[in-house]
Amino acid sequence: MAVVCFGKSLSRAGRQLLNVTVFRSITRASVCRCPAIHRTVISTIPHAQRAFHASQPVMVTKILSVEEIFNKKALHDYLKKKEMEYNSCLQSLNTESQTLDDEHVKMNRNNLSVLGPLVQKIKELEEKQKELEDTLDLLKDNDPELHELAESEKEACLAAIQDLRQQILSLLIPEEESDMSDLVLEVTAGVGGQEAMLFTAEIFDMYHNFAAFHGWGFDILEVMSSELGGIRRAAASISGPFSYKKLKFEAGVHRVQRVPKTESKGRIHTSTMTVAILPQPTEISFTISPKDLRIETKRASGAGGQHVNTTDSAVRIVHLPTGTVAECQQERSQIKNKETAMTLLRAKLFSARLEEETSKRYLARKLQIGSRGRSEKIRTYNFSQDRITDHRIGKTVHDVHGFLQGEELLEEMIVFLQQFSEQESLMDILQDCDQNQ
Repeated sequence: MAVVCFGKSLSRAGRQLLNVTVFRSITRASVCRCPAIHRTVISTIPHAQRAFHASQPVMVTKILSVEEIFNKKALHDYLKKKEMEYNSCLQSLNTESQTLDDEHVKMNRNNLSVLGPLVQKIKELEEKQKELEDTLDLLKDNDPELHELAESEKEACLAAIQDLRQQILSLLIPEEESDMSDLVLEVTAGVGGQEAMLFTAEIFDMYHNFAAFHGWGFDILEVMSSELGGIRRAAASISGPFSYKKLKFEAGVHRVQRVPKTESKGRIHTSTMTVAILPQPTEISFTISPKDLRIETKRASGAGGQHVNTTDSAVRIVHLPTGTVAECQQERSQIKNKETAMTLLRAKLFSARLEEETSKRYLARKLQIGSRGRSEKIRTYNFSQDRITDHRIGKTVHDVHGFLQGEELLEEMIVFLQQFSEQESLMDILQDCDQNQ
């Protein structure tokens, strides 16, 4: 069980900064240390996720405790507002449910189910605080035995209050529907030629190991290798509990600074690659009409064995209304390539729709891929300084080779990114509450 804290960050442009720190208990998922089975890689596509509002590096300058957060008037105002909403819905169902239309009743019941856990924890907190007050009164008694008992009870009350406050803050962070999705991982080499392709292969292996680290499924959809063993583009399907929720912040441009294997004079080069994390929809949640598709077949190209250029096994699918394209030439079978291409297409279309919905809530959101230039980076891997820096949150960890193993160090970075995102959500809530007073 780890305790998570949040520091200061930038939110929407033009908005006053608000320091908020949230301590949340995060139960670490069970870890499977299965050996890596395949080698995998990823490509580049715009996709939807909870975006960081900051468009420049952000450093944690002050960390507030749970007590400091609960001293904020905006938080108490917001909690009172939620209690009033809950009581209003409850009263409507108890007194007017016979006259309300079904849609209204359904909405009230849904609000009750959402607000119920939060209101329950607020009531438990109030009861514990009253219990603490009574215990403090007992401490004024001169009876030594009673004083010792009250002191013990005081410590238990303080611990319970701390835990309830953490739970309340956790309940304020809204869950996103796509967080429960599986995902399609894509990697694409960017600027830097063969060195960029070699780095892309290392990043792909890193995520493959990370999937094994968490016991997730990892199925390679497509790999386009380079002459020196690197990867031009690759895609994989990852499935497992909270896989998308953990990996969604990995999307963007990753930059490497090192002396390449192809460098004869020992000079440090800068290369880039891009990662896309696409939520993978289910058949029930997202469907595509066959009449909106144009399916083309062609002969596969590149390294791939004797079947290359001898059969029309490669498949290219175009979604006519949007112009979105997905293709696959990984398998010898045209049918299997078609299935894979459809998986990629569905993920792209679902991601585009989610992107549109997300942008309505986050006006300052940036596309995760951009032009794949060196300046549009989210993270730098500097081998000479043995450091990895995430530029969105200003966090640096050391041991590049350990980080690329895709285990504890990558997990540490991802947890910090989740904290940052959740912090911004809470900042939005408190900021809006302040503005509505």
